[in-house]
Amino acid sequence: MEQIVEILVALFLVIGGVFGLVGSFGLLVLRNTMQRLHAPTKATTLGVGGVLIASMLYFWLVKGSFSFHELLITLFLFLTAPVSANFIAKTYLQARVKEADLPETGRDFGWAVYDDPPPGPEDV
Repeated sequence: MEQIVEILVALFLVIGGVFGLVGSFGLLVLRNTMQRLHAPTKATTLGVGGVLIASMLYFWLVKGSFSFHELLITLFLFLTAPVSANFIAKTYLQARVKEADLPETGRDFGWAVYDDPPPGPEDV
């Protein structure tokens, strides 16, 4: 049983390491900001998630205590990475891409980056 636990923890560490390596490599190799955005938000997030899952399994199955710290870090990481990637992408679009260069959305409204903000109390 102990060997199965060690193999499981090692498997998650290797998976996390591979994803971290691929994400770091992608961050260095990809050319522009929009391409580079995928490397840290996708692959590296999964890499860190794999290491955190391995840590949770180790403390739960070997040490006999469940660690909420790793669980909270994992949840925080998986919740904040897409939000920060969305902010970076919107900022990039607004700063470097003209609205006319973007494809049509096929809806009644256009790209959210270029829409006028709704009127606030100071505009009334």
